Amino acid sequence: MHIFQTSLDITPKTRGFHLITSDIIRSLPEITAIKTGICQVFIQHTSASLTINENADPTVRLDFETFFNKSVPENDPDYRHNYEGSDDMPAHLKSSLLGSSVTIPVTDGRFNLGTWQGIYLCEHRDYGGTRCLIVTAWGLPAD
Repeated sequence: MHIFQTSLDITPKTRGFHLITSDIIRSLPEITAIKTGICQVFIQHTSASLTINENADPTVRLDFETFFNKSVPENDPDYRHNYEGSDDMPAHLKSSLLGSSVTIPVTDGRFNLGTWQGIYLCEHRDYGGTRCLIVTAWGLPAD
């Protein structure tokens, strides 16, 4: 059994949904030593999230942002947590809806994503800053 882990800092992104699949792959070159396994990517933040979805048409990412902004609006007078700005509590809610990790099968040293799938960093703050990911892969060694 091989187990590899690294941390990956993602430079600050604008609010929205950003493809980061290639960043993750570059962060863990050791993955090529895995014949069959799993890779988990975990984000160490409560106002950004991760998900897997469309990797080709950028309008999908724009529509994700539109949907989440309509579903979880800012400036709701019922929110009590507002110390860090009007985008903070909505960011926590959006992050909880999408989740803090994704799991990807590894086959023959590569992510076994579908043809049109990519990993998104979902930045829910206007100025979220650098985001830290923990990337862990484990599995049976390649022959």
